[in-house]
Amino acid sequence: MAGENVKILNLFIVIVLLGILLFGCSFQEAELGTKKNPIKMYFVPSVEAGTIITSGQEISDHLEKETGYYFKIAVPTSYAAVIEALGTKETDIAWLATFGYILANEKFDAQVALTTIRHGLDKYRGQFLAKVDSEINSIEDIEGKVIAYTDAASTSGHIYPSAILAQNKIKPKTEFYAGGHPMAILAVLQGRADVGCTYWSPKNKAGEIRDARQKLLETHPDIEKETKIIGFTEWIPNDTVTFRKGIPTEIKEKVVQALLDFANSDEGHEILLELFNIDNFKRAKDSDYDVVREALRALDKEASAVLK
Repeated sequence: MAGENVKILNLFIVIVLLGILLFGCSFQEAELGTKKNPIKMYFVPSVEAGTIITSGQEISDHLEKETGYYFKIAVPTSYAAVIEALGTKETDIAWLATFGYILANEKFDAQVALTTIRHGLDKYRGQFLAKVDSEINSIEDIEGKVIAYTDAASTSGHIYPSAILAQNKIKPKTEFYAGGHPMAILAVLQGRADVGCTYWSPKNKAGEIRDARQKLLETHPDIEKETKIIGFTEWIPNDTVTFRKGIPTEIKEKVVQALLDFANSDEGHEILLELFNIDNFKRAKDSDYDVVREALRALDKEASAVLK
């Protein structure tokens, strides 16, 4: 009888162990790029989220077709959320602003793969905008005024312009984050801010504006006449396509090449223009962004300290 009990006990143990093994296997993470574990790609909320989702899905569809991998896109509510997602593996690829990349690299060893090209340039500047009929005509006039930044992690919309104000000991009365480049401009147009900080790119050959105001031309066709540029920041390396630490080299290379091919196609070029006013990409390396780190060192700060 005792022997029979031992057999039953042993059988029970075997069943439990098999159950644990099968349970564990069923929850084992699927290979990256498969339908069960798609490559996650996040975009920063620098323009209206609906526009990003539409264009982002078209990019995702192209990448799936060219690479054979599955993709999932998202637009978190802030630049910081995208950066943190690279550290927690919530995302595998992030379309990051310049400063966002510096911070993601510093905190999580994320690596830039591509730099964007706009109007033949791989760099840009930040601009200070005011209403054309205001008495604010220079950066010095910002003293005691209300200023609208885009996002805490935006290089042209916060980091560089706030550094200029600090270096020149100019103190605004109030400052706030509008939530994106068009929103910072709208804050000025609506009288909620005296000055807005956004990105600047030169006009095209036809003389049409290509800075952040372009995104508002449909609803504000006279925006160039309604606003004026009162100052610029230093030149900044363009924004990035960044990969989290640990992405397999084969996956990274396939995605990078597919994006380069996409940008060089007529359809892809139009989609990228609609998305973030991107003409093309170029392959990039981390040292390309040392100029931003040098600017931070001039302020005696690290990227994480500036964000705080």
